[in-house]
Amino acid sequence: MHNVHIDHRQSLIRGNMARIKRKVLVMSNKGGVGKSTIAVNFAALLAARGLKTGILDIDIHGPSVARMTGHDGKPHASSGGLIEPIETAPNLKMISMGSIMKEGDTPVIWRGPLKLSVLKQFLADVNWGDLDVLVIDAPPGTGDEPLTICQLIPEMTGAVVVTTGQAVALLDSRKAVNFLKQVGIPVLGILENMTAFDCPHCAKEINLFKTGGGRQAALEMGVPFLGSVPFAPAMVDAGDDGKAYVTLAPSSPPAAAIEAALDAALPEMKP
Repeated sequence: MHNVHIDHRQSLIRGNMARIKRKVLVMSNKGGVGKSTIAVNFAALLAARGLKTGILDIDIHGPSVARMTGHDGKPHASSGGLIEPIETAPNLKMISMGSIMKEGDTPVIWRGPLKLSVLKQFLADVNWGDLDVLVIDAPPGTGDEPLTICQLIPEMTGAVVVTTGQAVALLDSRKAVNFLKQVGIPVLGILENMTAFDCPHCAKEINLFKTGGGRQAALEMGVPFLGSVPFAPAMVDAGDDGKAYVTLAPSSPPAAAIEAALDAALPEMKP
């Protein structure tokens, strides 16, 4: 009986995922590199182009996509046993632990099997419908959640690895790329984030981290380099306010760099 339930859940996942043309994982090997910001802005750009887009936050312990899309702790509707994702903008559907949890500051202390069942629910029981792209924001590292999602979606289009520019990022990028190669997911490229910002006082460019680590990692690993995204304090403010920076300041250098990275990773989705 238990196996019948598992097979049913697997067939629901297969059926649901078959209606989504492209599934893109955004990952990093460590936290604090702005990975969720990149995922949210990728999704916002795709939706703004008129593509039916979903963003799925599979970070169970530290979900931030709900907050970044302005839907922290807002309830989901459900119908016929399916959870309805929240439409956060035209053409953009979102689901995240942060939108399901009532208390934003409640820690989720779960072990592997329970996390696995939630991830399966996100794929099987959410009414994603027909999508052009599903952007999946993974928690940092190469643990349970990214591994599970890669196993549950074997036809993943590919993954973008987000890193920062200092030398230690080389090591982190290598681990992430090797993980993706082991699970058979195509590497769409490495994106170097938060490279530099313009000083508001003297207008000189200041490097927050050393730069070049992402490019060097891509070169050494033989995967595409998707470019460098400069840091803008306004991008952090936008995320905190539940807005996508790329749609607020489309002509800014960070937005242009994010769009160029998206077009390099998914050239077939260019307008």
